[in-house]
Amino acid sequence: MKYVLVTGGVVSGLGKGVTASSIGVILKACGLRVTSIKIDPYLNTDAGTMSPFEHGEVFVLDDGGEVDLDLGNYERFLDIKLTRDNNITTGKIYQSVINKERKGDYLGKTVQVVPHIIDAIQEWIERVAMIPVDGKEGPADVCVIELGGTIGDIESMPFIEALGRFSYRVGPGNFCLVHVSLVPVLNVVGEQKTKPTQHSVRGLRALGLTPNVLACRSAMPLNDNVKEKLSQFCHVQAENIITLHDVSNIWHIPLLLRDQKAHEAILKDLNLLSLAGEPMLEEWMARAKLCDTLRDPVRIAMVGKYTGLSDSYLSVLKALLHASLNCRKKLVVEWVPSADLEAETAKEAPERFDAAWKLLKDADGILVPGGFGDRGVQGKILAAKYARENKVPFLGICLGMQIAVIEFARSVLNLKDANSTEFDPDTLNPCVIFMPEGSKTHMGGTMRLGSRRTYFQTTDCKSAKLYGNVSYVDERHRHRYEVNPDMIMELESAGLAFVGRDETGRRMEILELPDHPYFVGAQFHPEFKSRPGKPSALFLGLIAASCGQLDTILQNPNQKLTSNVSSNGPMTPKPYQNGTSKKAAKSLLNGIYPNGNGVHA
Repeated sequence: MKYVLVTGGVVSGLGKGVTASSIGVILKACGLRVTSIKIDPYLNTDAGTMSPFEHGEVFVLDDGGEVDLDLGNYERFLDIKLTRDNNITTGKIYQSVINKERKGDYLGKTVQVVPHIIDAIQEWIERVAMIPVDGKEGPADVCVIELGGTIGDIESMPFIEALGRFSYRVGPGNFCLVHVSLVPVLNVVGEQKTKPTQHSVRGLRALGLTPNVLACRSAMPLNDNVKEKLSQFCHVQAENIITLHDVSNIWHIPLLLRDQKAHEAILKDLNLLSLAGEPMLEEWMARAKLCDTLRDPVRIAMVGKYTGLSDSYLSVLKALLHASLNCRKKLVVEWVPSADLEAETAKEAPERFDAAWKLLKDADGILVPGGFGDRGVQGKILAAKYARENKVPFLGICLGMQIAVIEFARSVLNLKDANSTEFDPDTLNPCVIFMPEGSKTHMGGTMRLGSRRTYFQTTDCKSAKLYGNVSYVDERHRHRYEVNPDMIMELESAGLAFVGRDETGRRMEILELPDHPYFVGAQFHPEFKSRPGKPSALFLGLIAASCGQLDTILQNPNQKLTSNVSSNGPMTPKPYQNGTSKKAAKSLLNGIYPNGNGVHA
């Protein structure tokens, strides 16, 4: 097994996850099998109990693991299925060591960070790296490991020590370290400054790790003299210093690595040059070019309560982008804080109220994503009501599906107090109830989690056709509440169709309004399995309905509308020419188009 370690320095948020994913892409394009591990130094056992404002979205795996959002990047970029053990946290490591100590496995020895924690980290990496994640038998050829945080963080120290020992343990030719650092340009001076990277590499070397490749984040490509300076002071060959400058979309990053021969530097350090071929990235090139050429917008109103941080809905944004590319439309996301749609906001801040409703009414489609808690729920209900009554394409995910049921019960069945027991435990008309296998006292890992099977009740519905007329689908779940099975007959008799259910027939998984252009709710999270070349069926339906292509998609759901990438005009700007203002460059770093509405990746 060969290992590539990706570390970060100077500041967080430089894009280590995208860099690690792109390294995996280019190695896979060379004909190698790749797996990934993400190390998070926080004490939480997993990401499941953290607020999206703390750490972005919680990504859910097939096995029910609630993990860091970077594992979503790995799965999307590499088209693999990871396990919960591919996300290592300090909490998991300490918990495993303490469990062994309680069982007496250490034979009475004093349990310490060195050697027990350090050994546990190394053993975990070696064990997980051998798990196949691409559907084939046997271990992968290369494991890409990303260490979260920045060099020098106190909480990262055990992992740094463990990885230093691990590099010695696996031996030369089996370990390559890629260090991602920042080369800023100060407005006053106007030149690229290397000192932050020098200090970062010096700290890394002092901790026992020497970088083989430097990946430098900057607004513009590095000047040759800057590369030479970095080479001298960081002891890295100039040809192994890669520029990761701002680009129009992240699908250019693997192409940047290829054009600067990063794969050759990595393969050389891993003694794989003779086994690997030239990277085949034609599909990535076509996708990156297509994303740059699209001009005709499709506007989707994202109605949620975490709209201030786009990472809170990262997988939803990716799924929307995958679907919009398939329909050859430029995605523009209109962020609508759900609380701003409510009557209370109309009294306290009428300008915010008017702005939110204008965004909602001007959108081509409406999406209500998942969430927890009662803040902004009434605004989501109003959004679903507007979409239903005005025939606007609508997709509700998890809580978004539940509020669609609540709205239907209130408006169509005239049950004015219809609600979820999550928000009103004493409601006389509980449309949504607590799941029997959940826990009301423990938060972590107590939900209905992971891949579960949904059976279609009929093939004559939009959802089944979008999935390719299959009899069932396997999608990932993350919820505690579900539609009350005792109210299904009443809801369906009024026109709401539950077209997808679990194997018992009592858990409602997909709902539709048959007489609506596109009104779909899913109890599961289809965004987690969306891939750039294989968009999620329900997201594809939303985008297609929003831009008038749904009938075409329903006739042939597997049709690739992105095959002819050059028919939408010349590519502007060229993929590796920055040409953006400093404000726009900062926006690109944050994952948002300069207008604040569109996602770039």
